[in-house]
Amino acid sequence: MVVHAGQQLMENSNNAMSTSNAGDEFSFIKPDSLNTSSVLHPLKDNLEEFPEVVSLNVGGMYYTTRLSTLRRFEDSMLAVMFSGRHRIPKDTEGRYFIDRDGKYFGDVLNFLRNGDLPPREHVRAVYREAQYYSLGPLQDTLEEVQPLAGEKVRQAFLDLMPYYKENLERIIEIAKLRAMQRKARFAKLKICVYKEEMPITPYEYPFFNTVRFERSESESKLFEHHCEVDVSFGPWDAVADVYDLLHCIDTDLATRGITVEHQCIGVCDKHLINHYYCKRPIYEFKITWW
Repeated sequence: MVVHAGQQLMENSNNAMSTSNAGDEFSFIKPDSLNTSSVLHPLKDNLEEFPEVVSLNVGGMYYTTRLSTLRRFEDSMLAVMFSGRHRIPKDTEGRYFIDRDGKYFGDVLNFLRNGDLPPREHVRAVYREAQYYSLGPLQDTLEEVQPLAGEKVRQAFLDLMPYYKENLERIIEIAKLRAMQRKARFAKLKICVYKEEMPITPYEYPFFNTVRFERSESESKLFEHHCEVDVSFGPWDAVADVYDLLHCIDTDLATRGITVEHQCIGVCDKHLINHYYCKRPIYEFKITWW
C-alpha cells in the first residue's frame, strides 16, 4: 500500500529519480502538495488512536520511535500516515507496516529525532528516502552536504551543455549496436569535445576579446561545420574545460554500469577558411560490455 503512495509522490514531484535518471541520474526536486487520498484508506468514523511509542515494520526491519517523532513535520508523508485519519496495516506482531526497503529508515528517524545527518556514504540513499516520505527539511539539509552539494555544482555546469543527456544516450546506443553487429566485447566511437563555438584564426588573434573583434554573418557561416565523429559535445561558456566534461561523461556512464576508456587521437582537420583548419580535439571512446 505504502509503496504506491511513494510512487505517486515521485510522480507528483516530476519524477524525482530518473539515474537519470538516468540509471541513477540524480534530480533535486521538492514534492508538490502531498496527496495520499487515492492510496491510504481514510477512516470514515473516529480517528485512529496510536500509542505514544510506535513499533514499525519497514520492509522487514523493525524500528521503535515516539509518535511525536513521526509527526514532526506535519506536511510529510509520515505525519499524514500517522495523523489518525488513515488506516495503516499491521504485521502479525502488531507492528505498523510500511512496504518500503527499511535499510535507511533509521537514518530518517535520527534526523526526525534530533537533526542528525547520515554518514556520507548513505547521503544519496537517504535523500531518496526523504523524497519518498516527502521530508522537505531533510532534502534541503542533505543538498548542502557532500556529495549532493558537489552534484548541484556539477549539474549547474551540465545545464549549459546542449543535448548532454541525449548525447549520452546516443553513445550508449551506438556502442551497443556496433558491438552486437561485430559480435565483440567492446565498441569504439569517435567523440568530439570542444569548448569554443568557433575557432579563432591566427589573423584574428590581435583583435580577439576587444571591441574591434566582430565577425559578419557570412564569415561566421564559414566556420560552421560538423566534425566527422559519432557524437559531439559543445560548445559551452564556463570556466570548466574539456577535461572537466570528459570527467562528467565518465562518471555518468559509470553510474549506468558502463566501463569506458578514452584517449585523444588527434584533431578534426577540416578546412574552414583561407589557411585555417578546424582543430577540435577528437577522442576515441572504448566501451566494454562484458
